Amino acid sequence: MKNYFTLLLIIISVFCSFAQKTEYTTQSNIRYYPESIYKNDAYAAERCVLDIYYPKGVKDFATILWFHGGGLTEGSKYIPEALKDKGYCIVAIGYRLSPNVKAKSCIEDAAAAIAWVYKNIATYGGDPSHLFVSGHSAGGYLAMMTVLDKSYLSKYNMDADKIAGLIPFSGQCITHFTIRKEKGIPEKQPVVDEFAPLYHVRSDAPPTLLITGDRELEMLGRYEENAYMARMMKIAGHKDIRLLELQGYGHNMEAPAFPLLLKEVKRIMDLKK
Repeated sequence: MKNYFTLLLIIISVFCSFAQKTEYTTQSNIRYYPESIYKNDAYAAERCVLDIYYPKGVKDFATILWFHGGGLTEGSKYIPEALKDKGYCIVAIGYRLSPNVKAKSCIEDAAAAIAWVYKNIATYGGDPSHLFVSGHSAGGYLAMMTVLDKSYLSKYNMDADKIAGLIPFSGQCITHFTIRKEKGIPEKQPVVDEFAPLYHVRSDAPPTLLITGDRELEMLGRYEENAYMARMMKIAGHKDIRLLELQGYGHNMEAPAFPLLLKEVKRIMDLKK
């Protein structure tokens, strides 16, 4: 009988160990530029930092890099609650804002942060080949610019095609309106130049999922920009790009889009197995 109870306790102990919920921890305000950048620059020290939320004791996890929105003029980094506790690492990235800096610096900050995560995520247990870049609105724009225009990441000796997936939410595909404002171009005058994701259409970009709100409720033709982006990528020869329109939702379409982001990450991870 004693042996029976001993065996039962062992079985219960093993079961409980497997049933234990994965623990997550967060490290905040990690600097992603060399320290020399922050010297005598309080604004960079405030904005050019990131937070990492990751599963403890897990190896080779995937990482979702999240850029906040705000028109490149406002907003702060945050880790979306809907992405927590799903088995993934979430990196919330801060960046400088216009008019404190030119909007191009926002893109440069985004690229520096991506490169830092790529080079350092293994120390937290993550796999650098499993990075997914996402964000909402201006954050979606930054995601597209840094991944599609390979020059930004190549500055850090990183190939943008190492990104596992690009999943922007309602990102601007023409030249961002804040950049057009800097150049004196009216808000409603479309421009496609080197600061437009559309300018960098290419067949060999990572798998891409574009998500927008309802075309009748979105801001300033945002759905149509993404629809044209998807079409041109396909014409260029890209084999894995899709566009999803969230009926009934306007520009603030994050909540219903998060499950789609998670589903896309799982789809691509399953393809890698």
